[in-house]
Amino acid sequence: MASIAAPKANPCFLSHNNLQRLKISHNRAIKVPFFSEQQSRRLVSVCSNKPELGSIKTDQTIPGFGSGTGGPPISSPSAAIDFLTLCHRLKSTKRKGWINHGIKGPESIADHMYRMALMALIADDLLGVNRERCVKIAIVHDIAEAIVGDITPSDGVPKQEKSRMEQEALDEMCEVLGGGMRAEEIKELWQEYENNSSLEANLVKDFDKVEMILQALEYETEHGKILDEFFLSTAGNSDEYLTSRLSYQFSGQ
Repeated sequence: MASIAAPKANPCFLSHNNLQRLKISHNRAIKVPFFSEQQSRRLVSVCSNKPELGSIKTDQTIPGFGSGTGGPPISSPSAAIDFLTLCHRLKSTKRKGWINHGIKGPESIADHMYRMALMALIADDLLGVNRERCVKIAIVHDIAEAIVGDITPSDGVPKQEKSRMEQEALDEMCEVLGGGMRAEEIKELWQEYENNSSLEANLVKDFDKVEMILQALEYETEHGKILDEFFLSTAGNSDEYLTSRLSYQFSGQ
């Protein structure tokens, strides 16, 4: 009789030691509401207005993109394609912190934002927190890096200057989109995160830290490196509201 192969171990399963490493400064952890024990057509037909960004020709029937039905137009079809083509840079630009530590084939900016959005999507409901807004903030919080790139502390750019550069890049991207209510929404979400001006922005900032240290754990396992710098960089940064009210756990089989 054929033997049944044992299930492969999950290389990213968090051991007791690794769980301890998620603890931040004086046993205060970044706490995120996961895994509660309670319960758990066609495209628009367009030629880009900016040939240098690329052009796409398809069929013009998506509601909301200029001539479609089902809602007010948010931008012209060509402007939307120009904007999305510009955002492609988020997929192709690798996160510099991992490059500086010799990680081969590191995650992109878009990879990082996507998993943060998933964190917001699967988080437990919290009193006073709009989870859908958290998803939106996660999706746009690093969007300006499509133009300025991934600026890290090692680059020596002052925080105020980094913020100015990103604000300027965001304004340029929203101009490419053609302005309108969607561009204004993107600006509002980005500013909310940048200024840490809401509970949602505060929570997404903790998602940002958690995603980074989870990725560090995964790279340590995959590449045999010690990446303590990424854990230490989060020490003492967790918000009092979150540390007192949320619980953060990983579970595995």
